[in-house]
Amino acid sequence: MKEPIISISGIRGIFGESLTPENITKFTSAFAAYSGKGRIVIGRDGRLNGEIIEKIVESVLLFSGCEVINLGTAPTPTISLAVEQMKAGGGIAITASHNPQQWNGMKFINAKGIFLDAAENKAFMKFILKNDPKYVSVDRVKPVEYYPSFADYRIQRVLNISSINVNKIRKREFKVVADCVNSSGSYIIPELLQRLGCKVIKLDSDGSGIFTRKPEPVPENLKRVCREVKKQKADMGIVVDPDADRLVIITDKGEPFGEENTITTAVKHVLAKVNPSRRIAVVNLSTSRSVDDVVDSFGGKTYKAPVGEINVIKKMKKTGAVIGGEGSGGVILPEVHYGRDSLVGIALILSEFASFKGKVSEYKKTLPEYHIRKSSISLTGINPNKIFSSIKRSYRSFPQNFEDGLRIDFQNSWANFRKSNTEPIMRIITEAKTPAEAEELQKKLQREIKTILNK
Repeated sequence: MKEPIISISGIRGIFGESLTPENITKFTSAFAAYSGKGRIVIGRDGRLNGEIIEKIVESVLLFSGCEVINLGTAPTPTISLAVEQMKAGGGIAITASHNPQQWNGMKFINAKGIFLDAAENKAFMKFILKNDPKYVSVDRVKPVEYYPSFADYRIQRVLNISSINVNKIRKREFKVVADCVNSSGSYIIPELLQRLGCKVIKLDSDGSGIFTRKPEPVPENLKRVCREVKKQKADMGIVVDPDADRLVIITDKGEPFGEENTITTAVKHVLAKVNPSRRIAVVNLSTSRSVDDVVDSFGGKTYKAPVGEINVIKKMKKTGAVIGGEGSGGVILPEVHYGRDSLVGIALILSEFASFKGKVSEYKKTLPEYHIRKSSISLTGINPNKIFSSIKRSYRSFPQNFEDGLRIDFQNSWANFRKSNTEPIMRIITEAKTPAEAEELQKKLQREIKTILNK
């Protein structure tokens, strides 16, 4: 039996191949034991095979003596918030995030409503390796509590964010095309937008679980929504991934706002509203320098963490950051909850746009301009340490950071090489002041890697 990919982000695998009833049962029963067999919140991202996995997870938790609260189809941030608010012992989000339809997985959430960190994962792994499930008799099986209405509480939490001006947003009456990839954001995203006074045009927001495009919200997958924004003469497009923790904006011109600009705009909005002594932000090591520039303009402090939501959260807690996130479109606002949250991002960014008064494309021009290029190489049959060691030697005269793979900072650009948490690939990220410079640096590094591998 093939095993799923295990990382700090949980497990992921191909349905029926590396994600099977056997290993779903194994991981679920282990988590039940790890969590003390108490109250567990579950939910799923909406993809077509999610309901089958949900039934297995729910049944195994019940067999294990747990009390199950089932949110049904729900964004991962909603599941995390529910764990915290319902004082549960943990949570399981059934999701493969941005992976294609044939994939699915499970993200494990601790009693504080955040993902397991490295130490917690190590402790959890002991239960997995033990693989000794303890099930209860029928008289000790508890009834499932289904709680789809938690979405309303969740929306209200977002509307209560102290830095946003709901009335100002409503007065703008933004016309928005919402693309929720027919997954977990299909109800809650349009509902939030409507409560913020937006005219919503739904695109791939029927909740069917059918992906009509590749689910990762990157520019090459968003051509249809870009066309729709122009066709509808909308103020913007709003796009999320299947579990709705990442947020991407499309400008009024039908062009990507830039996923890195999602976190940059959110940081700018929040820091302008807080006491100068609290102007602290945390982003990961692969996030654009534009965040650093914005924080510097407020006299604040930026801290960096390895890629991975839990890593950013831990650094946020340690530094007392008021805002944080990742350049892939993930916004984390502790005021609502420690977790990447597209709904929080929507509210913050709409409030920022409402205050700006101009068009989204015009607002984009006010942000520091950087250009990122991303690529990846397969690590199948390749020792990544060979690449890291050679690149490290070649650029030993430049500042290097090893917290998350290898990051090299040049005078006007940077590059980051890191193994993916969820796929057998190495990601290569470059950023520079112009597209040509970022692209040239990317190509240069790819040529060097090819030379290294051919030796």
